[in-house]
Amino acid sequence: MALKIRLTRIGTTHQPHYRVVVAEARSRRDGDPVEVLGTYDPRTKAKQVNLKLDRVDYWLGKGAQPSETLHALIKKFRRATLAAAAAPVAPVASA
Repeated sequence: MALKIRLTRIGTTHQPHYRVVVAEARSRRDGDPVEVLGTYDPRTKAKQVNLKLDRVDYWLGKGAQPSETLHALIKKFRRATLAAAAAPVAPVASA
């Protein structure tokens, strides 16, 4: 049983919205997933990707292969998460 980490579409016509799922490689695009790992909304400018990185790492460790699109989104999400964690917090001035 080969597993893929890929997108499944849940949006309506002209309003795409996707779930990031782990599914068998031979199952259909919108078929029953093994696990839902997050969401992707390409129409928003701010936070487009929401992922559970611990579960992504778990499935990658088990041998699941991400699609090309998901590979790029995972890298982008990891960079954004690291940048947000490393950003200095401004001190709050009290009156």
